[in-house]
Amino acid sequence: MNAKKEEDGALRLDEADAGRAEFYALLARLFYAAPDPALLTAIADAGMADGGFAARPTEGAPLAASMRMLAAASRAMDAEAARDEYDSVFIGTGRAEITPYASYYLGRSAPERVLVKLRAELAAMGLGRKHGALEPEDHLAALCDVMRYLVLRGNQDVALQQQKIFFNEYIAAWYAEFCVSVAASSKTNFYKHVATFTQAFLDVEAEAFELS
Repeated sequence: MNAKKEEDGALRLDEADAGRAEFYALLARLFYAAPDPALLTAIADAGMADGGFAARPTEGAPLAASMRMLAAASRAMDAEAARDEYDSVFIGTGRAEITPYASYYLGRSAPERVLVKLRAELAAMGLGRKHGALEPEDHLAALCDVMRYLVLRGNQDVALQQQKIFFNEYIAAWYAEFCVSVAASSKTNFYKHVATFTQAFLDVEAEAFELS
């Protein structure tokens, strides 16, 4: 987690933070909706199997292995099948098999309190749900998008602390349970690889924040 200053004084992310921002953007997109053919091709071709996407984890590490598996799954996956899988697991008929909302895990007795607190904190950052957006702010896709935004703000002490606080408050306590459920579902084919990659990446994030 680092950042550098350009000669004109503008903040420039280093390679690792640029990779973190890309990973969060990818997760936000994959959990917001099923991948279309272009995204599947992009994941397959972006060098993930070789530790691409700007971040290059240690060879053989869980993150590197999960990246290779997701790239392979993307090459083999049909977009229509991915859409059916996404709808079946995360939308369902009446009730989703697996919910991607933080309030479900963090506030099972009073989930509305989690959402109210989150909305207040986002407002303080100058963020909010886009006009016409259907998903509440505690959807995993939205939380990953907030983390991407915070990473792109740079690595000044205040910015890094804000990343850490937001991650620990709204992601750390439940992402593993969610990812394990998705990976274990009998309905997931492509998304079990997405879940494994998600958990591996967020494990790295959690460890880094713990050490910071």
